[in-house]
Amino acid sequence: MFKYTAFAASLAILSSSFGVTATGPSPQQIKNLVTFGDSYTDVNVPGDNGTAWPIYAARYGDFQLFPFARSGATCSNNLTFRPFPSLFESQLPLYFTETANGSLRLDPEETVYTLWIGTNDVGVNSLLTGEGTPGVTIPDVVNCAMNWLKVLYQSGARNFLFQNMIPLQKTILYSADSYPNRYWTASRNTTMWSDMMNEIVETGNALSNLSLQALPSTLHGAHIGLFDSHTLFEDILANPRAFLNGTIPPNVTGAINACVFKLNESTSDPGVCTIAEGSARDSFLWYDELHPSEQTDRVIAREIAGSIRRTSSKYVTWFS
Repeated sequence: MFKYTAFAASLAILSSSFGVTATGPSPQQIKNLVTFGDSYTDVNVPGDNGTAWPIYAARYGDFQLFPFARSGATCSNNLTFRPFPSLFESQLPLYFTETANGSLRLDPEETVYTLWIGTNDVGVNSLLTGEGTPGVTIPDVVNCAMNWLKVLYQSGARNFLFQNMIPLQKTILYSADSYPNRYWTASRNTTMWSDMMNEIVETGNALSNLSLQALPSTLHGAHIGLFDSHTLFEDILANPRAFLNGTIPPNVTGAINACVFKLNESTSDPGVCTIAEGSARDSFLWYDELHPSEQTDRVIAREIAGSIRRTSSKYVTWFS
């Protein structure tokens, strides 16, 4: 089992010594939202099978949206290979191609760049199951994400909002009570997976927090913020009625589209699925065994827009 918890705790203590004054962009400064990440952020193939949070955030904050996130992505396929458009091998090159050919022209002072990455890097077929590049660990993945910010800064970007990992051990896929599903049907120790995922996420988030606090000393003039997705999801889990507003009682353990497959069988074989319809869908935290629901995405969007517009500060910390 991974032994990251004590290390994560020590990083959290160390990070408090930076004492950085929070500033961030001014309330009406940002006009453009540029998003990077995986299926949690992809607007073309949204993980919620509806409308992804960036579209809602652009609406709530009156931003023009420029989405580059792609489903299945990791930070780098050189670290955790997956046959999907990764951040460094696909999303950033596309962004720089469009800025170079003039099809994308953004004023750095009026643009905020967001990144929500990590779910695929640390999960099945990656770090959790020992299938990353040999020797790659969670610090390498976090360092990759920090390099996203540095590369964009060097190109002229100045406003950044980094979204940390949610408590993935609370998703159905990684919970102790998990079942064979569309993402994993093979035998496994679900309790061990859940414990390992908790440790990986806690360590990754602590490292990200520490790294982000250190960046302003070298990236002068940048506004760097951390959006605490982890705490937001813990709040939804603890008090779902404050966030979920469907027509049935709030549900934070099941999913809108939950499919149970046969153990050790291919997911090409039909599973037994339970699907919620209509307004009942807004009662669920999860869309399926891994992805947040559209209602959860509305909550994320509301808080992200509020963080950028400076109308809400509960889940954001601006380090510069």
